[in-house]
Amino acid sequence: MYRRDALRLLGALTLPRFVFADSPHRKIKSIGLQLYTVRAALEADFDGTLARVAAIGYREVEFAGYFGRTSRQVSASLRRAGLVAPSAHVPLDALGSQWEGVIENALAIGHHYLVVASSGTVPDLDGYRRIAERFNAAGNAAKKAGIRLGYHNHDVEFVPIAGERPYDVLLGATDPNYVCFEMDLYWITKAGADPLSYFTRWPGRMELVHVKDADPAPPHRMTDVGAGMLDWRSLLGQGTKAGVRHFFVEQDEASDPFESITASYTYLRDLRF
Repeated sequence: MYRRDALRLLGALTLPRFVFADSPHRKIKSIGLQLYTVRAALEADFDGTLARVAAIGYREVEFAGYFGRTSRQVSASLRRAGLVAPSAHVPLDALGSQWEGVIENALAIGHHYLVVASSGTVPDLDGYRRIAERFNAAGNAAKKAGIRLGYHNHDVEFVPIAGERPYDVLLGATDPNYVCFEMDLYWITKAGADPLSYFTRWPGRMELVHVKDADPAPPHRMTDVGAGMLDWRSLLGQGTKAGVRHFFVEQDEASDPFESITASYTYLRDLRF
């Protein structure tokens, strides 16, 4: 009896890992925050706000502006707070003549990604193809310095133009060696598109995500993560399999930003997928 039990146990231990792949034991190793959520507090008290973010439990942050601080000052503030900033948002215009300086500042702070926050108003698909060309050129320059260029979506990229979604055009026209994507899971869902299908169709392209929830009823307002309609176990599980490396909580217009980011952090901290 003992021998049979021992052999059964040994057999279980030597089964391939994929047998257990669907068991909910994974979690986000390092939960991040897009600092746009606490932008007013940052402007009033930069170091104090970073300290409060770290005290909640966040270990990664993504910047959306530095509020007049130099790269050296930002780096020092991060060290004091015990945070790292793998990513920062930049405007599309930053990809022009000042791009080399933007990259240098990013390296000084410790960023690994620079993410274009929005494409602005683009009238047609040819406009998106021209943007993709800019991304490829800027991404090539960034890669030589050790930086990945990314693109962050809103809902407009999923509204078809001439039968095609602009997001699909950007994915198809950008070189994966130079350009990755930061999928905003709120905006793609609000637009009526399926993020899971994009993880399946474009593995490896989405290296970052914005973790934002939505109320179930129209107009699908943003809400704290776990309080809305999004299926986070499926999204995070499939996203991880598809190559997502960084997960940034964001709430654009929270009435109490710190209460919101605390609730979202607590939900994600305890979530297994």
